Amino acid sequence: MSQLMEIVEFLDSKGDTMVQRVPEQGSGEFKFGAQLIVRESQKAVFFRDGKSLDVFNAGRHVLKTQNIPILTKMVTGLGYGKESPFKAEVYFLNIKLFRNLKWGTKEPIIFRDSELKMIRLRGYGAFSIQIKEPTLFLNKVVGTQGIFKDEDITDYLRSIIVQKLHLALGQTLKTVFDLP
Repeated sequence: MSQLMEIVEFLDSKGDTMVQRVPEQGSGEFKFGAQLIVRESQKAVFFRDGKSLDVFNAGRHVLKTQNIPILTKMVTGLGYGKESPFKAEVYFLNIKLFRNLKWGTKEPIIFRDSELKMIRLRGYGAFSIQIKEPTLFLNKVVGTQGIFKDEDITDYLRSIIVQKLHLALGQTLKTVFDLP
């Protein structure tokens, strides 16, 4: 028996997924009138024909695709075979605060101190991130990946933090006694 109503939703059991595409591989053939369920801690971006068409907030939404199950199969079956040419995907973005992400220097930073001569410094800490602009984040950071986790961005951000630490130490600090 065929499914009358299609439901599109994503639940993150671990809490470390920043972006999840549905379907995870390629594009889908969502039926006209498919129900999109977006949680309070999510935003969903609907793509059709490779374009971002809408950003959905929390709630239940109706997707308006061009796939009308019986009609689409009859009309497109002649030119496109079994698959519909009307492809779409939904990207679910977790807009919660991803907190307590760690950073640190892999190697000690050699620092020329005006009073102590050469010393080795290490740094470490934690930071938090949150997605504010879903479409921008998708287009500039995630691209077409099916899944994007917090660990995928922490290495990138970690390198930026360490680089800024190097610059701050080199430009503003004369001695480690000025550090606090």
